[in-house]
Amino acid sequence: MPLRPEEIDNDCWCALENGAQDPESGFRYLTVASVDQQGKPQARTMVLRGVDRPNRTLEIHTDMRSPKWQALKLNPDVTVLGYSNKTQLRLQGTAELHAAHSDVAAKAWQGLSPRTQKTYAAAAPGSEADIPFQDNNDPEDHFGVILIRIVLLDWCKLARENNQRALLQYGADGRRVGYKEVHP
Repeated sequence: MPLRPEEIDNDCWCALENGAQDPESGFRYLTVASVDQQGKPQARTMVLRGVDRPNRTLEIHTDMRSPKWQALKLNPDVTVLGYSNKTQLRLQGTAELHAAHSDVAAKAWQGLSPRTQKTYAAAAPGSEADIPFQDNNDPEDHFGVILIRIVLLDWCKLARENNQRALLQYGADGRRVGYKEVHP
């Protein structure tokens, strides 16, 4: 049966939207891969917080003191990997960093629970565990939002026989500009 690009596109973005809303969704926790300041590949699991389907962006929150924030300043290219229900999504894109108190970060901050906000008051990610935390800053000062603008979605549906795979490309305006079936 031929693959239908409209269905694949819709199903993938619905699954991602569900991942941002449902903590039990398989696409809630995604692996985000980037290159660190030494040129080494790094991958980490991050929580999907929002999806903007028309603009093809994923929203992820992070501590701006983390090494990943610093690395993304130098090289914003990322690959995002998710897997759920025998469907693998590999998404390539560019990270846009929105620092603390920017319009994007301030809006996201207001949507966080007080418990989640308090996590940004902790010591910087990767700091020594035995160093006492002495930071008098507002936790919001450490909060950043990463918006990942997706340009390529690699969809793979695994099956006992006849795995299916397709590539969908998106333009700067979020519209699908390319589609290609790939035979695994």
